[in-house]
Amino acid sequence: MTSVANGIRVAIDGPSGSGKSSVSKKVAAHLGIGYLDTGAMYRALTWYCLDRGIDLDDLGVVADAVTAMPLEMGTDPSAPSISMGGTRIDADIRTTRIAEVVSKVATNLQVRPKLQQRQRELMAQIAADQGGVVAEGRDITTVVAPDADVRILMVASEAARLARRSKELHGGADDAAIAATRTQIVDRDKADSTVSSFMSAADGVVTLDTSDLTFQQSVEAVLTLVERARG
Repeated sequence: MTSVANGIRVAIDGPSGSGKSSVSKKVAAHLGIGYLDTGAMYRALTWYCLDRGIDLDDLGVVADAVTAMPLEMGTDPSAPSISMGGTRIDADIRTTRIAEVVSKVATNLQVRPKLQQRQRELMAQIAADQGGVVAEGRDITTVVAPDADVRILMVASEAARLARRSKELHGGADDAAIAATRTQIVDRDKADSTVSSFMSAADGVVTLDTSDLTFQQSVEAVLTLVERARG
């Protein structure tokens, strides 16, 4: 494949808690290539708008902010970072304040094509500069990079996804932690599913169900697909 010669591009989509972020970072680190968290770009835009007092319901103004915001994506899979005009906002975009409203931005149909173009350009730049890229998000396999060398839809049962994200956010998976996590997982997926299909694979996209896989098994499954593409 020509694109492999210019830097392999791996696209991984999936719902929250499927393991796509942690697996993508590990795969990129193993391969010695760059990593791009496209979901963080929607969170960063949300942060930018709130920071500047932009009404998230003003669709056109929010869309204009895509090109205005001075977003910088750190692509080291061992230490990815998100900065806005030189200021790190990694922790800020992961707060409940952002999580509760990011779907307003992610479902803005004027925003999506603009951010998708930025993601497309970033993937090409990272692949060329670092020998490849693993990009993960919602519609990377179908819209942003339908011609990627490896395209994977990573899924998991709702129970598995809730347990994983609950441990990540609250340090455990008891009933209280699961309940506190449910809104962020189920409601976010429900909202995002109105503008993006990430529970069923498009033609040519490999479905990887991680419900019963360990983290390492999930990583190895992706690496096997990458080796096939390279071979």
